[in-house]
Amino acid sequence: MQFFALLTRNTEKFSDADFAPLLPNESEQRKTLYAQGAVRQVWNRGDIPGSGMMFEAADEKEVRGHLASLPLVERGMMDVAAIVPLNPYPGFGPKR
Repeated sequence: MQFFALLTRNTEKFSDADFAPLLPNESEQRKTLYAQGAVRQVWNRGDIPGSGMMFEAADEKEVRGHLASLPLVERGMMDVAAIVPLNPYPGFGPKR
């Protein structure tokens, strides 16, 4: 099943300078999750600092486990704003 996770940087408690040294490790962990097949796609948010991530997982608990492995989430620097389960769109399927 696919899930979309929306994350926001905790900019009220942390400055850009706080994030900078952790970004290489964050990137590496996201690449690891991608290589494992857990993450399908990653985007930077265009409205506020943060990201969106598409996951392939059995359930929300599994997604939360993957998110907890991210250095920024682990340190409370990135908040999980939403985890949304996604269902197939029927409009592209055969007509019945």
